[in-house]
Amino acid sequence: ILHRGLTDETVAGGASASGDRRFAYDCYRRFIHMYADVVLGVRADSDTLADPFEELLEDLKCETGVEQDTDLDAESLARLTDDYKDLVRVRIGTAFPQDVEDQLWGAIGAVFSSWHNERAVIYRQRYAIANSPGTAVSVQAMVFGNRRGNSATGVAFTRDPATGERTLYGEYLMNAQGEDVVAGIRTPKPVAELANDMPGLYEELDCVGSKLERHFGDMQDFEFTIEDGRLYLLQTRVGKRTGLAAVRIAVDMQAEGLHDRKAALMKIPADSIDSLLSPTFDPQAVAAAPLIARGLPAGPGAASGRIVFTSEEADRLAKRGERMILCRTQTNPEDLKGMLASEGFLTTRGGVSSHAALVARQLGKACVCGASDIAIDYAERTLTAGGRVLREGDAISLDGFTGTVYAGEIATSPSEVRRVLASEMKGEDSTWYRLYETVMSWADAYRRLAVRTNADSPAMAEDAVRYGAQGIGLCRTEHMFFEADRIDAMRQMILAHDEAERRAALAKLLPYQRGDFEKVFIAMAGRPVTIRLLDPPLHEFLPAEPEVRRALAAKLGLPEGVVEERVDNLTEVNPMLGCRGCRLGILYPEITETQARAIFEAAISATARANTTPVRPEIMVPLVGFAEELAHQAAIIHRVAAEVMEEAATKVAYQVGTMIEVPRAALTADEIAQVAEFFSFGTNDLTQMALGLSRDDMGSFFDPYLSKEIYATNPFARIDEKGVGRLIQEAVRLGRETRKDLKIGICGEHGGDPASIAFCEQAGLDYVSCSPPRVPVARLAAAQAALASRPTLWSALDRS
Repeated sequence: ILHRGLTDETVAGGASASGDRRFAYDCYRRFIHMYADVVLGVRADSDTLADPFEELLEDLKCETGVEQDTDLDAESLARLTDDYKDLVRVRIGTAFPQDVEDQLWGAIGAVFSSWHNERAVIYRQRYAIANSPGTAVSVQAMVFGNRRGNSATGVAFTRDPATGERTLYGEYLMNAQGEDVVAGIRTPKPVAELANDMPGLYEELDCVGSKLERHFGDMQDFEFTIEDGRLYLLQTRVGKRTGLAAVRIAVDMQAEGLHDRKAALMKIPADSIDSLLSPTFDPQAVAAAPLIARGLPAGPGAASGRIVFTSEEADRLAKRGERMILCRTQTNPEDLKGMLASEGFLTTRGGVSSHAALVARQLGKACVCGASDIAIDYAERTLTAGGRVLREGDAISLDGFTGTVYAGEIATSPSEVRRVLASEMKGEDSTWYRLYETVMSWADAYRRLAVRTNADSPAMAEDAVRYGAQGIGLCRTEHMFFEADRIDAMRQMILAHDEAERRAALAKLLPYQRGDFEKVFIAMAGRPVTIRLLDPPLHEFLPAEPEVRRALAAKLGLPEGVVEERVDNLTEVNPMLGCRGCRLGILYPEITETQARAIFEAAISATARANTTPVRPEIMVPLVGFAEELAHQAAIIHRVAAEVMEEAATKVAYQVGTMIEVPRAALTADEIAQVAEFFSFGTNDLTQMALGLSRDDMGSFFDPYLSKEIYATNPFARIDEKGVGRLIQEAVRLGRETRKDLKIGICGEHGGDPASIAFCEQAGLDYVSCSPPRVPVARLAAAQAALASRPTLWSALDRS
């Protein structure tokens, strides 16, 4: 809120003191607008309507025949302030406050209260910021970028926040104030042009930026004002940046001696690595796409989606799984919910330091700003550009690297880093790959936790190895049964009348499983592979559609009634807690026997065929709650292992362990560790059982729980440290009391979450396992967790 303290009385004094009545009334109308919006709540009734103050301003410019705000004379601005005060009186029923003390406390109270508004709550949820601290209020003396022709205001970054390039980057407006730049009301000039408008001040600004960066040790985002030819700094902060820029800035600053490798690693948000792996538009597809407009490249990345004009609509469609591009004249903080839900943003006003651009870089989303050739009609819900009229729901594509906008959807192609990893491009030809490789090598030097992957196929395993995975932490065997050439045999096994029929069907499945495992073992080239035995309830393998059931019955030569009866018998009220996991292996030991045989025969064959390091399978028994359950299954596995090794006259080094996903298993881990040689926490199901919460059904109450601050974060995305975390810590303590060398990892979705990885470091786990694309993120997060937990140790090692 700028110009607090202006009233009908003081504005006259300001005009007299400055000798510039136009300047005084320009300040007063700005103050009424900002105060009424932030403090009194006088704003547009919905995000499809224009700001009422902006409407009055535009009407006045049309009436007086001027194009720019700066062309309005003093009399026009004085009239405008009266119109603004009338609007406030109509909207709130009282006059605009004329007591400067009331203005002060109203402004301070509004800023304090803003901590609880919807966009602030959404922001804290997105970045896992605690709800308790509250916000601060700064009261600062004014300087005026709108005073005379040699005044200006701007926002600058000490490096390019989109690419990380070492250059002064930002924007400014002559004869304006900071809100004009940030809000995107006017499209500003690139800061480099200040060298032409005010050469001496540009040099001073560049020098100041370098001093700020050296002092704070990081890229800075600072606001400045030039009043009557004199430069003032208003504020500085660590600059938000894209993931690409974060990596480049950290590596460059280390090379420049501004900080060491440890500090460089800690300055890169682990999720930023995703940006180096994100796809870009396919060049051939771009060449064929209809270009409809150009704007400023404000958030790098390639995004296609359906046009939406409101944040509410974007949020609604995102919950249905649709992909959208939020298109606005300009965005403001009220749009945050829709921006989080969208693939990218397009604005017709504003520049690279506007609200839309700042949020895009922070979220790592594509953004094009200041596309002034586009006209948006909120009432008609249309976007007009390049002779085309696009309607809400039509497809549009944004290239945040070039600032181009295309009609329709455009195919994407892999990033340079992915192409190098896939041997489709040479590493020396890609700057981004060299940066990626540098950061990954630093991370691997400092991390303690191993990083594995969750992979169910050879292709996934190969992909993960390229990303630096050190093994497989979870190979789900059930996924192999759903392929077309084996699902019938699986269903035949489930529909069998007796053990003999089941074994006959399992004999058909054995070569499939053996072949799948062999390919995975070869792909992993001697790295450890943890294979989970069959886990889902059997009814999930049977068809739900009546016509498919009839076809299955005919194929297997069974009466339709037999299939229907078997499906009905297997269907459970709560299958997550029903006959699944180790319970299947105990009821039908031949299933465990077949899977164990497939694993050991594949391990022997893969070692012989690949002529490489011997395969080291780790066989994991799921859903164990009692040590006796694991003992039952382990006995079968050991017996089959002995049989296969005797038949092949060779040895296989293997381990038998369990997935800790039942709370009782965590609390009796000392007993289970008498049998298990390793633990792997299945945090998805452990969270469901510990919280009494279904991941599939939580949508009906999850958002209210977040808004009421019952949940701080989504417990399925980040480990609930006070609940599930304590179960993990207790299981680690008890398990290692029994077996000192017990290997312990995590293989749920949390294995790729940086905050959860930090918890795993503190809890003393040996590895985390995540999906292949998250492996680089996990490598960096593991290094950061190690550095944060033992900074003194690392400093001593560096010195030595």
